Amino acid sequence: MEPDSVIEDKTIELMNTSVMEDQNEDESPKKSTLWQISNGTSSVIVSRKRPSEGNYQKEKDLCIKYFDQWSESDQVEFVEHLISRMCHYQHGHINSYLKPMLQRDFITALPEQGLDHIAENILSYLDARSLCAAELVCKEWQRVISEGMLWKKLIERMVRTDPLWKGLSERRGWDQYLFKNRPTDGPPNSFYRSLYPKIIQDIETIESNWRCGRHNLQRIQCRSENSKGVYCLQYDDEKIISGLRDNSIKIWDKTSLECLKVLTGHTGSVLCLQYDERVIVTGSSDSTVRVWDVNTGEVLNTLIHHNEAVLHLRFSNGLMVTCSKDRSIAVWDMASATDITLRRVLVGHRAAVNVVDFDDKYIVSASGDRTIKVWSTSTCEFVRTLNGHKRGIACLQYRDRLVVSGSSDNTIRLWDIECGACLRVLEGHEELVRCIRFDNKRIVSGAYDGKIKVWDLQAALDPRAPASTLCLRTLVVCDVLEWEALPCVGSWPPQMTSLSPPLESAHTSRRSFCGVGSSLV
Repeated sequence: MEPDSVIEDKTIELMNTSVMEDQNEDESPKKSTLWQISNGTSSVIVSRKRPSEGNYQKEKDLCIKYFDQWSESDQVEFVEHLISRMCHYQHGHINSYLKPMLQRDFITALPEQGLDHIAENILSYLDARSLCAAELVCKEWQRVISEGMLWKKLIERMVRTDPLWKGLSERRGWDQYLFKNRPTDGPPNSFYRSLYPKIIQDIETIESNWRCGRHNLQRIQCRSENSKGVYCLQYDDEKIISGLRDNSIKIWDKTSLECLKVLTGHTGSVLCLQYDERVIVTGSSDSTVRVWDVNTGEVLNTLIHHNEAVLHLRFSNGLMVTCSKDRSIAVWDMASATDITLRRVLVGHRAAVNVVDFDDKYIVSASGDRTIKVWSTSTCEFVRTLNGHKRGIACLQYRDRLVVSGSSDNTIRLWDIECGACLRVLEGHEELVRCIRFDNKRIVSGAYDGKIKVWDLQAALDPRAPASTLCLRTLVVCDVLEWEALPCVGSWPPQMTSLSPPLESAHTSRRSFCGVGSSLV
């Protein structure tokens, strides 16, 4: 029996020394290993000559015997000390030995513990390429992906974060299979697995259309007795709704281009409109705002507030903002189509307010006085003014922190709404920039020079990008001021795609509209 002091020892010192064999053995020196097991007061030294396999085995068994009797913490301390005495080459061997021991198939292990949901949640963060690879790991991984409907979750994540995916989901109709609790009779995971590459193919087609400028151009002849122009329009996959100079609103079938319905009631030109699945809201030169039932065409409400023409309007999530030639902005609460109340009138511009846009944080307005003003959506208090344009501002879009504006100074400006800085000036149009839209990748602008320009938004936001590289494509369409690159779904929200109202400027008497003669393009 070994002494207790040896069993309680916590260190082993590995020493290499040279010893001489017996005179009866070979005279050359041979390596020997001395193991000293010590507690500071007594020690046991065992010597192992490498050629003696029997001695080595006994010594190893003795060390393991002591090692097994130690506590786990003592064992760890001993191994750490032992490893610290080894060379780099030996560390490499130990690392290679430990690596497979430390690897765990946690995706397989979690379901065994009843934690399928954790395994699904981990894999749900994979992109499509990684998810494909994960399916090939083993049958258990494939089962977790299938039962967790991870291809469905991947598509839903893309639809939530990418406007192009959202537009495709609505246009192609597969949005009906998303964002719902998994019904027992719903599509299986394989449906979404096969849907994903079809979506990617659609997106590649759209990107190719934008790169190459492929588009379809169609005209609708808006023949009416007094019609000489189309002031505004909005469209979706089924219909086009236009506001005309003859005081009417016309609804067209987008496929056949036939006029389905004519709404009358305004006593002046229809200068601006917006619609959703329930109502159409229109603003007119008769200074009124009217609310119509989108299905029946019935007038549901008439708002009389502005003193002059209503030039632009926007509504969303129970809030509506209108602006007028009378230089004011009106903020309305929309509880319903028939319950609309004035919340606040914003005054600050020195000329007609041509365009407004807003979100939950800011209301943004642009005027013929050359300025863009920012207001708080919640309090309606003035925040700041964006100065830079040399002439009146005709069009504007605002999203997130970015404001993009077009002006009769022939330029487009990009602004950071939070600090008011002008990030970039885009030059290229030869006349007034009349309408503008942007998404995550591109800005599309139309001007009185008869040209449509497509700009690289990401490059425009990079101060290092040369100005010569910003315009990706120019289309000369003469009198066309807004277009659709087919199938350009997702390029911007269809319900926000509309032509701008007539421009009112303190520095020019020119009145203009989007549309020429009696044609709607």
